[in-house]
Amino acid sequence: MLLRLRIPAFWWSLCSLSNARRYPHPSSSFQLSLSSSSHPQVSGILDGDCDGFLPWLERKAVSKISSALSIGKAPCGRALFASRIIHTGECILQVPYAVQMTVDNLLPEIRSLISTEVGCISKLAVVILVEQKLGRDSEWDPYISCLPQQGQLHNTIFWSESELDMIRLSSVYQETINQKSQIEKDFLAIRPVFKSLLKSFGEFTFKDFMHACTLVGSRAWGSMKGLSLVIADRDYALGEQVLIRYGKFSNATLMLDFGFTLPYNNYDEVQIQLDIPKHDPLRDLKMELLRQYFVRPNKDVKGLSNSVNSFIIKEVTSAKGKGLPQSLRAFARVLSCTFPQELDDLAMEAAQTDGRLARRPLRNISKEIEAHLLLSSLFNKLIAEHSEAILSLELSNAPSLSTKLAVRRKMARDLLVGELRILKSASAWLDNYCSSLTGRSIHC
Repeated sequence: MLLRLRIPAFWWSLCSLSNARRYPHPSSSFQLSLSSSSHPQVSGILDGDCDGFLPWLERKAVSKISSALSIGKAPCGRALFASRIIHTGECILQVPYAVQMTVDNLLPEIRSLISTEVGCISKLAVVILVEQKLGRDSEWDPYISCLPQQGQLHNTIFWSESELDMIRLSSVYQETINQKSQIEKDFLAIRPVFKSLLKSFGEFTFKDFMHACTLVGSRAWGSMKGLSLVIADRDYALGEQVLIRYGKFSNATLMLDFGFTLPYNNYDEVQIQLDIPKHDPLRDLKMELLRQYFVRPNKDVKGLSNSVNSFIIKEVTSAKGKGLPQSLRAFARVLSCTFPQELDDLAMEAAQTDGRLARRPLRNISKEIEAHLLLSSLFNKLIAEHSEAILSLELSNAPSLSTKLAVRRKMARDLLVGELRILKSASAWLDNYCSSLTGRSIHC
């Protein structure tokens, strides 16, 4: 996925962040360059607000910055443009560790008072807050002053309750609540530290801290301590905007961590939960069986529930149903059982094969159809809800909306439209699968 790169986003990526979470990570190297030189053929408008930034960086790094790129303005904000032809593999910037803002920049008197339970994101946010309090006296002021101000970010943790209602159907709604809760937990742990040093640095609010955490979370890159090299991953023509790969992230992740979405995102996905009805007489047996055979993924995905009844659906584009988790279909087969013996048979089959529960089609074709019709019914319900929500967004998209609300409404629509596409692809595959089984059943 190639995405527009904003200058502050790039320079924050010079940060070193150990134990990074789900943030973009281009291995141990980083790719880009900057130039304060102008060029008449550079696309976009040169950004005069950053005139002092590059000279400051050169002084701090004690190194000459490549003239390969210029800072300019684009519809998305600040952007980078090629000041000359750039060839694939060309090293266009070297970043000494001395100019990487890290947790090591945390003042000793503050670091010693912060609990070890506070994560690196929050600690680095404190560095930002301290440097902001110092203002022009901060050695990082030319960089800090280029960062987005409060109110300029669109990450979902800044959305109001009414704005969050637009994405209530998506798992990112709960992920947003969880992330905000974690930030608040760290804030409560850090606030006493600042209170004890109030005379030196002044007080900061939860809103200040949340903003700083978001700046870190959307701009920090894991890197090896030392010199980072920036290498072009393709050729760039003179005046072309330079882009960077954020990674294979869904719109849900992009809006949560970075504050934007794509109109069409190949990596969109939908998280769903499938529950065993409380009135099911075999509910306890089914839950125990599922817990017994449930295998947790090797890697957890931030913010997503990692439980026996939670599943990630991707777009289904193949006849084999790739994108529809086998574990989800297995869950549906267990759910369709109406007698204890059927559950025993599934457990025995798992023990005699590869140990995975209900991963093979049920021998009883009618039961196999019933299991997949359960899924089809769920997807059709979600499709109807998403379609209604999208229509509501379109009908209420009045010209009088504020710029901020218009941006967030578009983000919500991008998210829901992408999820709707995923759901429809899964529903279509299930319909075809059930139809093929029905034909076999009639033939038998």
